[in-house]
Amino acid sequence: MTHSYDDSAHKDVLIHKLMETIPKLHKRFQAEDDEEKEWMLQHCSNPLVIEFLQESTVMMLHVIDAIGQLEPVNGTSISRQFGIPKGSVSKITRKLVAQEIICTESLPDNKKEILFLTTPLGKEIFELHRALHRQMDKGIHRFLQRYNEEELLFLIKGFEDTLQASWVNPESGGEEEHAESGEHPGSMEDEEIRQITAMLKQLDTRSLKKAKTILRDVFFTSFDA
Repeated sequence: MTHSYDDSAHKDVLIHKLMETIPKLHKRFQAEDDEEKEWMLQHCSNPLVIEFLQESTVMMLHVIDAIGQLEPVNGTSISRQFGIPKGSVSKITRKLVAQEIICTESLPDNKKEILFLTTPLGKEIFELHRALHRQMDKGIHRFLQRYNEEELLFLIKGFEDTLQASWVNPESGGEEEHAESGEHPGSMEDEEIRQITAMLKQLDTRSLKKAKTILRDVFFTSFDA
């Protein structure tokens, strides 16, 4: 009984340490926004692009990236496929049109349907942003090389569970049901995964997208030697 109590206490200490790390991780991702913009500025020689980058926001770059990938595309599709609020899409696209980063066109049979496209200047910004993400993908891949296969599989399991979990409606067969029936709540590994994924749930959308990039680079991308 004492041994079980000691294990539980040690586990609580580890969980507390992990929970303390999550806010720091969130701040680290936020600080990376400045690093990304600095990289783009260092790899650009067009003064018009440099001027835009100095005044742009991360969300503006995301909208340009969405339009560059899907053009011609309407605001609803940008919002739905990239998880950007419709109000933000509308506000940002108006500003980008005024700055001649993007332009608009209408469907021949539906003048109310406004589609967005990048201008030559917008295409240059889009390609620069794509180059940044390729650089980040390489960096993430190099970083994750320090972990073995078992550790990477654990990360994948944690991220997948986090993306699928609902914290409003508890999962069926929860701890309370197991306690009432006298059944064991599951293996130690499963329990630890549930607890860690609950913490990962605190990450914002942008951080979870980076997690998706990690999974893609490690298991679904072939890198030349």
